[in-house]
Amino acid sequence: MFPEKANQPRVGIPWRTSQEETESNRPKIRNYEEAVRKAGGEPILLSLKDLGTLQERMNDLDAFVLPGSPADIDPSEYGAVNMGNSAPADLPREETDRAILKHAFAQQKPVLAICYGCQLLNVFLGGTLIQDLQAETGTVTPHRREDLTPEPKEDPVHSSIFEEGSKLAAIASGTRAEINSAHHQSVAKPGENLRITAHAPDGTIEGVEWTGDSNWVVGVQWHPERMFGDAFSERLFRDFIEAARTARGAIAGRL
Repeated sequence: MFPEKANQPRVGIPWRTSQEETESNRPKIRNYEEAVRKAGGEPILLSLKDLGTLQERMNDLDAFVLPGSPADIDPSEYGAVNMGNSAPADLPREETDRAILKHAFAQQKPVLAICYGCQLLNVFLGGTLIQDLQAETGTVTPHRREDLTPEPKEDPVHSSIFEEGSKLAAIASGTRAEINSAHHQSVAKPGENLRITAHAPDGTIEGVEWTGDSNWVVGVQWHPERMFGDAFSERLFRDFIEAARTARGAIAGRL
């Protein structure tokens, strides 16, 4: 049984892409909504089309999930030259995420940033990205299905090593877990007050955590929302929802 709706933290989730919103293409965004519901939160889908409405809606939300996306951030946003390996940017999605992050940091509302969301979080805080892992690092570890021949139907899986004392290590109850992988970019230089807390065996950064204040902000490069039935992934969402519940109480106390 889920908690009564009145007690559920309200979690804003922007549409993954402008095209999916226009087409009401819901299967992938639904995974995020269901993961939030299962953890005890109430997912609220946020449009990418109207930043004015977004500003009003964010005031009534307790936390945010920034989902993945097939888009990439334009390298000029982090002071780099596009080497031809970045997918086109989705500017409405990027503007929405930036508005959410500005609000969440100002109001100390938790954020779980996933894959593209993790990369946007890093760039928002002044960090940089690897534009293509194979091209720039020469890694032979598959980080997406396209890295394998023949291409499988499921995401590749590899281990992730967590830093001791990190939120991710506490959630995993240890310093290692198996994660899925569906990305060709990753964090290069971490943004201001972001601690690197997870690596793949090849050194690829897989997780970052905010250290600027006590707010719960975690970025993960993998997709816990589609690791169905995985205990670690479910605990990650539950920890996020509990942080949202705590933050809501703290904000109410300040009013």
